[in-house]
Amino acid sequence: MALESFPPMVLVSARFILSGGVMLFGCLIANVQLPRGKELLATALNGVLILGIGNSCLTVAELWIPSGLAALIITTSPLWMVGIDAVLPGGDRLRPAAVAGILIGGGGAVLLMAPRATGAELSSHLWGAFLLLQLANFAWSFGSIRQRRMPALAHPIVSGAIQQLAAGLACLPFALLTGGQPIIWQTRATLALLYLSVFGSIVGYSAYVYALDKLPVALVSLYTYVNPVVALLLGWLFYRETFGWLEASGMAVIFLGVAIVKRYSPAPTAVELD
Repeated sequence: MALESFPPMVLVSARFILSGGVMLFGCLIANVQLPRGKELLATALNGVLILGIGNSCLTVAELWIPSGLAALIITTSPLWMVGIDAVLPGGDRLRPAAVAGILIGGGGAVLLMAPRATGAELSSHLWGAFLLLQLANFAWSFGSIRQRRMPALAHPIVSGAIQQLAAGLACLPFALLTGGQPIIWQTRATLALLYLSVFGSIVGYSAYVYALDKLPVALVSLYTYVNPVVALLLGWLFYRETFGWLEASGMAVIFLGVAIVKRYSPAPTAVELD
């Protein structure tokens, strides 16, 4: 909806400068400790990877293919995340049961999203969008693992604020380079931008960064499966969108996959629980 008015890089830059700026202003008022030196630079770099590259690739891809199909492709993200974590030294080893749970959850996401993803005509940019979304998955997953493993004094939510502002500022030059694409101001697109800034960034991303610090990687990675479930329930609740046996089956399979991953993921360490 926001893309109806804002070019992709303008949208990404404005969203994260707004959300990161608001959060850091609140941190300053509350006199909360902010990261400094190497921790600040590393946190900012993680933000550029996760949000700057990851979210920008997703936003551009949604100009080429339906958002439902983009959401479906993004569900490969958990495989990237657990794979990168396992390959890097000191990561959690790949447990067959956890991988099976991820694949089962992915099957549930396909069952849930496939009818919506195939409802619109596919463009000739399908493969380009697919590759762009895999780059988004890689950048998001690699940045997340870096953030999880980084020794940090700042609270995870404060780190998330730094990441959002860094991503917004990193995307600003690209937003200025697309100045030839006019911004068509519309009320609903502006409200969508504010919604993304508040609920997608300040609330949603803060929750993600906090969970990343406290929970096993395999379990946190499943957020891409839960997002469609939340969207479906909200659509049914507020707009009375279709909710039948196919949707219920998809949700049940997703929850089964999440339960399997939860059961066979390593328990959080004492440091993660602090």
